[in-house]
Amino acid sequence: MNQDLWQDDMEYFMQGDWLDWSRLRNRTVLVTGAAGLIGSGLIRGLAYANENMGLGIRILALVRDISRAAALFGEMSGGTVTLVQGDVERMPDIQEKVHFIVHGASPTASAYFVGHPVETIKTAVNGTINMLELGRKKEAEGFVYLSSMEIYGVPETEKPLSEADVDYMNPLVIRNCYPESKRLCEALCAAYAAEYGIHAVSVRLAQTIGPGVSADDKRIFAEFARCVLQEKDIVLLTDGSSKRCYLYTMDAARAILTVLLKGKAGRAYNAGNPDSYCSVLEMAEMVAHVFGKDRIHVKFAENEDTRQFPPPHYYNLDMGEIFRLGFRPSVGLPEMYKRMIEGMVQHKETTKISGNQAKTGTEEENAAYKT
Repeated sequence: MNQDLWQDDMEYFMQGDWLDWSRLRNRTVLVTGAAGLIGSGLIRGLAYANENMGLGIRILALVRDISRAAALFGEMSGGTVTLVQGDVERMPDIQEKVHFIVHGASPTASAYFVGHPVETIKTAVNGTINMLELGRKKEAEGFVYLSSMEIYGVPETEKPLSEADVDYMNPLVIRNCYPESKRLCEALCAAYAAEYGIHAVSVRLAQTIGPGVSADDKRIFAEFARCVLQEKDIVLLTDGSSKRCYLYTMDAARAILTVLLKGKAGRAYNAGNPDSYCSVLEMAEMVAHVFGKDRIHVKFAENEDTRQFPPPHYYNLDMGEIFRLGFRPSVGLPEMYKRMIEGMVQHKETTKISGNQAKTGTEEENAAYKT
């Protein structure tokens, strides 16, 4: 990441007078999914805060590929950050005391969910059990599981979704292996909290946007950014009426830290920016106008078979619970896009797409661009 962009994000991460940084002094934090977008952002933020506040934090980053992770974290690895090779299903032996655990390791690609539903469920459930058992063994002070707004299924109204508004989901739909396993992992956190006294909490993250998103990322928001960089029209495969909230990467990291330090055991917390709530069509039009400078346009595919796509859905997350902990997101959707695009350009990661137009659905809808 460009130094200025990285510096801005790290300074932003440390803001927030609701956080008691002293809780992390001389503590060891284990992060799984450490090489992912959210995990790496959290680790970078903690390492920067540690350096600037002299907190004495030690970070254990669980990764599968040591060489890739070493390149990702650079000079941080070997200092504040210790890379631990392994995965959540086959945990290495961790001898030292672990005070806090942030469990973010999970499959993230929709194509993978559909092609490997058994593996998706096993990784989520077995991995979470392993991490909770580690937390129990180490008598950890805090445990956060990174869940998803997908656990709400396919909401058909724009009624704000509180943490209690989890409705029916058809377990026989193969794609639902992902949100169903997220639900079960949340249940495991609540169960371990109730039975064993583990301070386990879940955070239901909105879709996260910001620097570090690769330009070949298949999710719809990254596809819109590619359309800007390649000056290609955005072609929607649906009417674009589905709505959701979004969250800046470092706001996600701050939300995780908030829930880790202040959340109540056995509870779940929505995390998103309510000001970002919009439809896919509205987001596409904003991107085309603000970043495409109206040189690209939003169009609809003609004669497209939409039966493969889910009906319109509305992830209008109620943020009341996490707001009561003090958390406040500050980065709006246009700024999320600005900084994500800057990150793509600076890394020279833009992916060439053949043809003059790029067709897009939603994250769950478009088989060609699923994650």
